[in-house]
Amino acid sequence: MSLFTRPRRTPDTAEGGADRDGDAAAAGETAGGAPAATPPGRFAWRRRWPRAARGVTVGTTVLAGALILFALLVPNRVERLGAGAFLRLPAEGILLATLLLALPPRFRRAAAVVSGVLLGLLTVTKFVDMGFYQVLARPFDWVLDWILLDDAAEFVRESFGRGGQVLAVAGVIALFVAVLVLMTLAAVRLTGLMARHRPVAVRTTLVLGVAWITCVTLGVRVAGVPVATKGTAEMLGNRVEQVRAGLRDARVFDEQASVDAFATTPPDRLLTGLRGKDVLFTFIESYGRVAIDDPAMAGPVDASLREGTRRLADAGFASRSGWLKSPVTGAGSWLAHSTFLSGLWIKNQQRYRSLTTSDRMTLTGYFRKTGDWRTVGIVPGVRRAWPEGEFFGLDHVYDSEHLGYRGPYFSWTPVPDQFSLEAFERLEHGRTDRKPIMAEIILASSHNPWSPLARMIDWDDLGDGSVFHGIKEEGTDPKEVWKDPEKVRTEYRRAIEYSLDSLTGWVERYGDENTVLVFLGDHQPVPTVTAGSTSRDVPVTIVAKDEKVMERVAGWGWSDGLKPAAGAPRWNMDEFRDRFMTAYGPSSP
Repeated sequence: MSLFTRPRRTPDTAEGGADRDGDAAAAGETAGGAPAATPPGRFAWRRRWPRAARGVTVGTTVLAGALILFALLVPNRVERLGAGAFLRLPAEGILLATLLLALPPRFRRAAAVVSGVLLGLLTVTKFVDMGFYQVLARPFDWVLDWILLDDAAEFVRESFGRGGQVLAVAGVIALFVAVLVLMTLAAVRLTGLMARHRPVAVRTTLVLGVAWITCVTLGVRVAGVPVATKGTAEMLGNRVEQVRAGLRDARVFDEQASVDAFATTPPDRLLTGLRGKDVLFTFIESYGRVAIDDPAMAGPVDASLREGTRRLADAGFASRSGWLKSPVTGAGSWLAHSTFLSGLWIKNQQRYRSLTTSDRMTLTGYFRKTGDWRTVGIVPGVRRAWPEGEFFGLDHVYDSEHLGYRGPYFSWTPVPDQFSLEAFERLEHGRTDRKPIMAEIILASSHNPWSPLARMIDWDDLGDGSVFHGIKEEGTDPKEVWKDPEKVRTEYRRAIEYSLDSLTGWVERYGDENTVLVFLGDHQPVPTVTAGSTSRDVPVTIVAKDEKVMERVAGWGWSDGLKPAAGAPRWNMDEFRDRFMTAYGPSSP
């Protein structure tokens, strides 16, 4: 046959023709079996090094198969990674092979390309899930979580600088493109191989199908993991249901938000038990139950809470504590804050947007509605316009740019907690001839990554915060800390102690008979710290010097002191608003 005569192609040889020609060239022959001249194009090297060419061909095919199996078998949680996860028969792979073999040749290549792209997207989804499970202890929500990707990029910038952010984003984009391209090429290559060896491929697929059914029937397992799996199909089914639930949730939430027991209460009958008091609602970032219950942290944190309780008692303050269940874990502080203040379960971004664009009255909003309090927010974590401040009923908001701080950032944390509290004293609480204050205060020093950390200094030495430059230089490097989970847990514990000491120190120094403090954690820290705990509990504490204030919550059954007992009452966080307003309303003793 002439080198310039194209052989007639049968349907099954039409696909993957380049691979067939390449394999023939690797063997030093034409497709018809005659000795091949050295081709002038890209396959010239195959004629010169036939063994190497054959090795590349086989190796590429094996790699393609490994990529497809990886996409189908890799779990979407880091803790499930292991050899056992990949020693399984994926039902989806068997069905996909059957489909590709059954399609007419003219559709087969297009189906292979589509399959490769979908497998690539599946793999990317699993990678993203791994990250979400590591931070939020849940998978990525295809409908509601896109905004969190921007927050993640901002967190990287604050923690590792602009260069680290650029590298991270570029790496993610490159990985995304590479996964899609490689999975598509792998699917096309394996499809071509099956088409060229159709009888063998059909028999192999049939055998694998029978093996899968047998393993399911007999419950065969390797290292405790079922050999036959349909995990990918189940995961996708769960995601479809998640999307449907998200779409239904909007209607459910609208119905819940329309119910407000205090909507028609006259302003002069709201919060009458707190008139004349300065009421502070203070959130401590990532202050979760793990800080109190985990044996590795319980000792130092317990000592800090006991010491704080003693110092406050010496200053005349009583305190009681309980537990709240947060709607989130690992991150999503704004969802917890809005749940606590609105009396609604704000578990996702869709609900948060619906809430903040509604006329729902929050706990802070009810204080402003009475006309008897000036309502302010101390929000050092806010570094841009925050229109939600008006929704939450705040007359004035002090963000990180308006606290007078001239010191350094501590990773993500723009302002150390001790300075934020001193700024609140200087800007609002310490002013003379003022109305009573209701303040929402966010303490951010215990925000991930907890490195480097600020430390307590003499309140008189805070100045404009410049003193913290030296303190930051003494601190740890987050890149080094996060190489070791135990170091992460240690730094987290130290951060919680610092936040607690800052808050109790402020009350001891500046609190008086009109001070009423409610402080709580917003959510549990990331799974690296919780070490497998699925609890979403956070401590909540009320502190006051006026005995009448504490008497109104005596029926709550909370524990005495800053540390809630293990068996103290546990409420959902959205229950607090109505319980609090009822306790301090005119009908209470």
